[in-house]
Amino acid sequence: MSDSGVIRNIVRGVAVFPEHMPSFDPSAAPPSPVDLFLDWLRRAVDDGVASPHAVHLATADAEGLPDARVVILKDVTEAGWQVASSRDSPKGRQLSDTPAAALTFFWPEAGRQIRIRGAVSTAGAEENHADFQRRHPVARALVLAGSQSTVLTSREALEEAVREQAGRIGQDDTEGLDRTAWTLFTVAPDTVEFWQADQERKHIRLRYTRADEAWTREILWP
Repeated sequence: MSDSGVIRNIVRGVAVFPEHMPSFDPSAAPPSPVDLFLDWLRRAVDDGVASPHAVHLATADAEGLPDARVVILKDVTEAGWQVASSRDSPKGRQLSDTPAAALTFFWPEAGRQIRIRGAVSTAGAEENHADFQRRHPVARALVLAGSQSTVLTSREALEEAVREQAGRIGQDDTEGLDRTAWTLFTVAPDTVEFWQADQERKHIRLRYTRADEAWTREILWP
């Protein structure tokens, strides 16, 4: 078997789309992409889509090299889609160097995808701190350790760092904890595209484009 046929043989017979998918009439879409996103998200939750709040976050470093990873959506308002990370993490540094990002939600059970692109801004210290305090204690301890994506010499080093920082959290010394590293990032979209799969590959694509304080809507070729 040639190398060019490996992937084809591995995925042969795997269904591309589910048998039943929700309908989507783009002519009935609301004026704001936020409203349509929330409608789709509620439907995804009701239909049991796995982790519908998980989103691919794409960034670029100072040299323009792309990077991507899956994070959790924190909130969405008319201001934009919000995610969070330590400012000292690779993605945090990339968002500081190049304050623009793309988000992609993909819900295979529904045959739906949502793409968002735009400039990135950061929340204020109080909002960042409040979100940090809502995180799981171990997640907070890992942020305070400040070593994300660096080389881990041993599992014991990880456990020791978590214990040390968990002790600080246990003392409830909120003023003493680092209040600057954990950051909420908001992607203020210039464009938002909603994609609904079709069994015959005649997929439906609706793109919202920001126009001053309003949005224009366009249906795109598949």
